[in-house]
Amino acid sequence: MEYLAYAAFFLTIALSYAIICLGLNVQWGQTGLFNVGVAGFVGLGAYTSAILTSPASDQLLGGFGLPIALGWVAAVIAGMLLACAVALLTLRMRADYLAITTFGIAVALQLVFQNAEALTGGVFGLSFIPRPFAGLRGNSLAFNLAYLALTAAVVLGIYLLLQHLTRSPWGRVLRGIREDEVAAQALGKNPVTLRLQAFALGGGIMALAGAVQAHFIGFIAPANYLPMVTFQVWAMLIVGGSGNNAGAILGAVLVWAIWALSGGVIAEVFPPDQQARAASLQIVLIGVMLCLILLWRPQGLLPEPGSVSRHLGRQSQATAMPPKDASHET
Repeated sequence: MEYLAYAAFFLTIALSYAIICLGLNVQWGQTGLFNVGVAGFVGLGAYTSAILTSPASDQLLGGFGLPIALGWVAAVIAGMLLACAVALLTLRMRADYLAITTFGIAVALQLVFQNAEALTGGVFGLSFIPRPFAGLRGNSLAFNLAYLALTAAVVLGIYLLLQHLTRSPWGRVLRGIREDEVAAQALGKNPVTLRLQAFALGGGIMALAGAVQAHFIGFIAPANYLPMVTFQVWAMLIVGGSGNNAGAILGAVLVWAIWALSGGVIAEVFPPDQQARAASLQIVLIGVMLCLILLWRPQGLLPEPGSVSRHLGRQSQATAMPPKDASHET
């Protein structure tokens, strides 16, 4: 029973990362927006939902005691508002400005989480965050399975929504802008507006993932939203396949499995006083896997189906071939 409870716990965490990957896939995989502040959006969603759903107490003076469902909705709205604010400032510039801005926003939010003690609990974080399925809290297996089903339903709903959007004219225009912005503008499309929509949608999905994690674990702290989270999510998307929603889910589960397994091996092999240093081996392992994937399958385990880049690549190869000389045929 303990193994089954842990398996449900592992899958729930993995699927919560899959939600983050789906949000990043909207921004990067479909639109080409380089967001290196993923941890900030996830943390914002977690703290927003935790603060709004927790009752006021000595630990959290600003608690409102709202239902968890409203906390999740508020997390999505907060993530989308932050994404809109960042996008309005940077999307007219080059892509590297967006990367710098998102990284700066993530660091700034992490510092706010750490120093706004009356609202966020400071470095000690927030504990006793309300969790659903109150009647199952005494049974870890039943609670983990119930929350796994809830998380899987959220992942499925987001996946179906994004699949519909990807195949819609809106999704095709996004990929067209990603590949050739000048051509999209010549067809009367507004790249800035469409990128803003995609960036806001991805930010809202990431924030929702943070809320899902917070109410499952029941505890959050600023240390949970360091830049390492961004590295993990990018590794998951690259391994699974950028531009493929199913690949984003597969990459999240696979990379999280390697991360969790390597952490367990480190705990068994290294003495307690060396485990903190040895934890860096997890990063090395993920980095090696990234290199192998980029060498073996540059487009990921599940490449983008029918990607525009493939068609453009075939066309460029065809135009690059020199024409046949009729004199050699006779």
